Amino acid sequence: MEIDGRFWLTKGKQNFLGAGRVKLLETIDVTGSINAAAKELKMSYKGAWERVNGMNALSEQPLIERATGGRGGGGTKLTLYARELIATFHRLDELHRQFIDRFSEAGSDPERLARILGRTFLTTSARNQIPAVLQSIDIHGLHATLTLHLSGQETIRSTISTKSVESMGLVVGCDLYAIIKSTDVMIFTTLPSSDATDNLLFGIIETIKHIEDNIEITLRSESGTLIVALGQYDTAQNFQVGMQAGALISSIHIIIGL
Repeated sequence: MEIDGRFWLTKGKQNFLGAGRVKLLETIDVTGSINAAAKELKMSYKGAWERVNGMNALSEQPLIERATGGRGGGGTKLTLYARELIATFHRLDELHRQFIDRFSEAGSDPERLARILGRTFLTTSARNQIPAVLQSIDIHGLHATLTLHLSGQETIRSTISTKSVESMGLVVGCDLYAIIKSTDVMIFTTLPSSDATDNLLFGIIETIKHIEDNIEITLRSESGTLIVALGQYDTAQNFQVGMQAGALISSIHIIIGL
């Protein structure tokens, strides 16, 4: 059994924006036409128009505008307000997914869920705060290697000081967070050379954003873990949404949080 939930923005107790409606708006922006977007999404034109019209009726400002004439022959495009709204939706949806992921740690164990609900959410600058269960502790003098179970069959390793293991009271089976700065994650499509302390997670690229001179890439692993990476990728033009890729993270860059 898994805990799940869909994210919606509502207005006046009416559904306003959901993942499907956002996808429709984004497709209209790409194709320049409600009719073309409907065909792309395998919807009827009437159904697509009713959704857009319903969103416009609830929106504080228009979401689409029609361009007439010109070299392109006119068409339909999103307003600046719509683009800002979509960006806000994606960020809130990401936070909602992180919230649900933390609940999903409990599985079908209500007592574990109660313990998770009693934990305080971490507030850090790190983009990746991944819920995990401590699977094993291997002490090597002043350092310890922790094996963390994420979800499904995925595990990663973290190297911290033995003193930290003791002071935090870490024991096998405890719930914790693997905290990773986005700049410490490397996304790759060709397996790089790595050593035994590196963690490799494989999955699908979900989003790519250009931020000044940097590229932010989110990767959804095979077991559903979301990883955010930020860096200057020389081969960024080769990355595409939907392609298979991997994330490389050194064990020394994984901080443990309770």
